Amino acid sequence: GRAGEVIVVNDGSSDRTAAILAELQQRHDRLRVFTQRRSRGMTAALQQMFSASSGDIVILIPADMESDPLLDVPTLVNTMEAQDLDVVAGWRQERRDNKVMASRIYNFVMTKIGGVDVHDGNWIKAMRRDVIDSFPPLRSDWHRFLLMIAAHNGFRIGEVPTFYQPRPAGSSKFGWERIPKSFLDVLVLKFLLAFSDAPMRFFGGLGLAGLIVSGVIFAYLILLYLVAQTQQRPIFIAAGILAVISVLLILVGFLAELIVTQGQRIVEVERRLDERDREPL
Repeated sequence: GRAGEVIVVNDGSSDRTAAILAELQQRHDRLRVFTQRRSRGMTAALQQMFSASSGDIVILIPADMESDPLLDVPTLVNTMEAQDLDVVAGWRQERRDNKVMASRIYNFVMTKIGGVDVHDGNWIKAMRRDVIDSFPPLRSDWHRFLLMIAAHNGFRIGEVPTFYQPRPAGSSKFGWERIPKSFLDVLVLKFLLAFSDAPMRFFGGLGLAGLIVSGVIFAYLILLYLVAQTQQRPIFIAAGILAVISVLLILVGFLAELIVTQGQRIVEVERRLDERDREPL
């Protein structure tokens, strides 16, 4: 057997969840319970669990009984070790609920934009500790994009068919209205992952392109004036505005580079302090 722990995060439930968990905690030494005073969402609950966990492998399983831990935990861990993976995503088999089409749209977007080639990116997962430690501070609803972040950080991701059954009680809060929000979140995260380490590539690229376009327009206007003695004042003003905006974008790129550099220095200092704290006395 393996040594492990079970961490349950009660996200501000108003029913008897807290009382039931307190009773179970008294009977099971390896059960740890954290209760949010109010509902803060899945992402906040996961961050609480990530901070509290201490194992080399962290497994995410919902508490609505759609998954069977006795079957799924060994399946995820064995697949991870057999294929030398860093992340293993469960793939729900014979799924029948009202979220199938929405889930397909989500997984299609994740594959095309996020670069994560799995069938079911928003189900149970097993992740190594290195993957957890690589996550940036997660914003609201970013729990859906853990695979996308892990793939960007270079971790090996795989999937395995897993058990699935409809939840015996309650109903999911996921609805079609979340799809546009999730799509926008994917775009924002894709931008941050692509340019957060080198923002000048984005802002400087736009600024340089704008300067080239405005330069071409100015050259055309000068040539037009010399040849035909004609002035195009509206076009001249528009080109001037474009040139000013382009210069501002380049300056924003420089400022963003300074901010990123300072942030990287802070991260490096924190890493060295952590290494020093782990050194034996």
